Amino acid sequence: MEWGPLTREDARPLAELWAAMEAEDRMGMLYGVDDVAEHLSSELIDLAEGTLAARDGDRIAAFGSLPVRQSADGVHLMHITGGVHPSYRRQGLGRRVIDWCVQTAPEVSEKAYPGVPLELQLDVYDGQPGLTALVEQAGFAPVRTFARMERSLAGDLPAPGSPDGVSIATWSPELDDGARHVRNEAFRDHWGSVQHTPESWRALISGSRNFRPESSFVALADGRAVGVLITHFFEARAARRGERQAWIQIIATLREWRGKGVASALIGHALATFRDQGYESTGLGVDAHNPTGAVRVYSRAGFEIAKRSTTYALRIKRA
Repeated sequence: MEWGPLTREDARPLAELWAAMEAEDRMGMLYGVDDVAEHLSSELIDLAEGTLAARDGDRIAAFGSLPVRQSADGVHLMHITGGVHPSYRRQGLGRRVIDWCVQTAPEVSEKAYPGVPLELQLDVYDGQPGLTALVEQAGFAPVRTFARMERSLAGDLPAPGSPDGVSIATWSPELDDGARHVRNEAFRDHWGSVQHTPESWRALISGSRNFRPESSFVALADGRAVGVLITHFFEARAARRGERQAWIQIIATLREWRGKGVASALIGHALATFRDQGYESTGLGVDAHNPTGAVRVYSRAGFEIAKRSTTYALRIKRA
């Protein structure tokens, strides 16, 4: 086994690794070659210092990645991505990747946010007992539960409608700054969330190859954005699932507009539009402990929990 950093030329073998892990673990997280290439080109990843891969010939058997967050408010919440090919599990590769992450993260974090405390995080999906044991042995502890919710677009959909004084507009470049503002303000009280900069918003959200502007919407009141629903579409997942799924990447409402039906209006409008556009299902991720009652809103709109995951965290003490 040869160990070394990832490079931009690794998009295809890394996508093949993701496909093998998805086939085994059913996480709903399948990425195509173009998705991985976009990830490897991100300015938030230092490939030379912040990635590690185990190679068996032309195959990537395991990898770890330490992308920095786009901002840090008091604590740098660094989220590990990585995994081990099912054919190479229980051989110590996962332990080596986790140990490398714990040892390397402080240096990578310090370069991005000098002097800011660091917390490492990673997600473990239900049905991954081996990974659960591995991260707990490394000192990580469970801190939050999340759910992947989905619904079919067949049959009855919620009746579209908007609160008085609110209109729903399809996303446009002119509305993008307002959409980012709503997301940032709405997520200030969301666990684990950090603010999007204009650069990170364009790179990860409205400038991503997966962004679907025609399927994304902004709720307006007196010409001001008060709610937003951003949709992404992942071709590799559609091919794997055998259906086109509109993924709601972001849904947010300004705090002063919560409880007035803005989120329900955005969802109702989006679901009807998704079906007209040929999507067969839709999905989203949600914090199971979300204080805004988001799970209830989504359940009323017909979404059901399809998968759960637990976020594990390890606070790193600087030397």
